[in-house]
Amino acid sequence: MTVTSSPTFDSRREHFGNAMEFYAPGLKRWQTDEWTPTNSRRFLPVSVTGSACALQCDHCQTKVLDGMISVRAGGNLFDLAKSLREGGSEGILVSGGSTRSGGVPLEKHLVHVPRIKDELGMRVIAHSGVVSPALAESLADAGVDGVMLDIIGADDTIHDVYHLPLTTADFETSLSLLSERGLRIIPHIVLGLHYGKFLGEHNALDMIARYPVSTLILVVLTPLVSTPMEHLPPPPLDDVTSFFATAREAMPTTKVNLGCARPMGPMKRHLDEAAVDIGLNGIAYPAEGIIAYAAAKGLEPRCYEWCCSLTWTGEEGDKWSEVSLSA
Repeated sequence: MTVTSSPTFDSRREHFGNAMEFYAPGLKRWQTDEWTPTNSRRFLPVSVTGSACALQCDHCQTKVLDGMISVRAGGNLFDLAKSLREGGSEGILVSGGSTRSGGVPLEKHLVHVPRIKDELGMRVIAHSGVVSPALAESLADAGVDGVMLDIIGADDTIHDVYHLPLTTADFETSLSLLSERGLRIIPHIVLGLHYGKFLGEHNALDMIARYPVSTLILVVLTPLVSTPMEHLPPPPLDDVTSFFATAREAMPTTKVNLGCARPMGPMKRHLDEAAVDIGLNGIAYPAEGIIAYAAAKGLEPRCYEWCCSLTWTGEEGDKWSEVSLSA
């Protein structure tokens, strides 16, 4: 499903011009005929808990942590970052499994962030989970470049999928705490998170729209093997693309990106085309041919070997790798 023109596409052009951003961080091995990243280690994910997570959420069950680089026992985040910098890395996502309260235990690791930024010249994005006042203060004191967190808009999803004794108010409090401290907020909404069905996504969007967020990242439930959701189909394509348009309309002056996680195969191609047509700002790991597709729409592709949360990098004058479009 694609459209040739839409009010949301025109609105996006009015507010952001013709730049269309594509992202390929080193979270996995990836390339297409259109674009082969030159440095797969430029931006890497780090877990402060190894493969451990107290929640065992039904959609993940620690599978996402498996591909991250662990801060080993006896080591510290600065030493790991220094080793990664020597190997060509220029930025890291500091993440990990959650505690029973829903937050990632980052505090003792965040004390190393100023040295990582000042001495190594690296960017540091933190994945916080649910934010407490103490964690918000630590993130601000550390000077992280941005904070990523999932926003869930249905109590049933919080209880049934994440196994947390919390409510949507706790997730809005997280946004408030980060906003009060002037942190760059990069919220994510997982579309179809409630077992492949839409439930709280629109409420999550309403919460996010009340705060000065940097970039909204939309990802799509991708049922993983060996999880309680492995047998489920992904959410319906039309529901997802309709939400793309709703998000674009709700936040016309905020960048909205299609993030890393989404189903593969034909659905990925349809989603990526819809993201271009509807007027999203960027796409992580674009499907084959999508860069040319965007160019054919009159957009100007810009390709970054960064996480799609780092949408301000081009504004700072960073170079992006040139893309050679296939004939």
